[in-house]
Amino acid sequence: MNSTRITAVFGGGGAKAAAQIGALRALEEAGFQPTRYVGTSMGGVIAAGAAAGASADELSQRFRAVKVSQVARPRALTPIAGLWFRSLLRAEPLHDTLHRLVPARTFAELRHPLTLTTVDADSRELLTLGEGGLDLPLQDALAATTALPVYYPPVEVAGRRLVDGGLRAVLPLDVAAQFEADLVVAVDVGPGFDEPPPKQRARAPGLLLAHDLGEGVLMAQQAQDALARWRLTPGRARLIHVRPPLPRRATFAAELFSEFEQAGYETTRAALAQEQTHG
Repeated sequence: MNSTRITAVFGGGGAKAAAQIGALRALEEAGFQPTRYVGTSMGGVIAAGAAAGASADELSQRFRAVKVSQVARPRALTPIAGLWFRSLLRAEPLHDTLHRLVPARTFAELRHPLTLTTVDADSRELLTLGEGGLDLPLQDALAATTALPVYYPPVEVAGRRLVDGGLRAVLPLDVAAQFEADLVVAVDVGPGFDEPPPKQRARAPGLLLAHDLGEGVLMAQQAQDALARWRLTPGRARLIHVRPPLPRRATFAAELFSEFEQAGYETTRAALAQEQTHG
């Protein structure tokens, strides 16, 4: 597989992105070495770590050391009081954590090309950062691609207010299509119409649950459309679509990290075995 151009596409999904670390482990074991990474939101953080040269084991250790309190620190004592702020959560703890997870400061320091997605909060335009896009400092790019509205404030950089790329490209296959590849492995952990219901009802204000529901439905349709465009467009690279069976509403479910990682590993391993049989 050394001469095969492989693009790894990691979609957004919060804590469920742990499945992408499992996917990386399966790729390593099968001898599939991605030569390019494209990522959105927390999937972009996993992609950045891998593009910097970290192994699946190294990424797993780093992410397991992160506590929910380090990335989800409320601005106010109650969600209702938090409605008066630009976001429910403080951005600084998340940004500090991102730097610990991916210490590199520039895209040029990475071993493999990396492209992240973000959205201009004012124009609603989908932007790409890094390879083939705006050359921002890597830490600014990571902060932008993970700035999920309501939860985190926009990242102000280069005269723009940037937010989570998942609003326009939760599974950034259209971005990956800009680059030549022989094989694309897309690990899809975002909202979908196939997600099993959560084992217990979420404890959150009704308005926040309603927001998450609306956002989730739109993102699920968006991912479905991106997959359809890829499959219907002539000349596209072979696509391995990995969709681990993960629950809904698990954006901050860090306690399920091991479960998510294992699901990503097993689903990717099965998909790669099928590819090697029929490819």
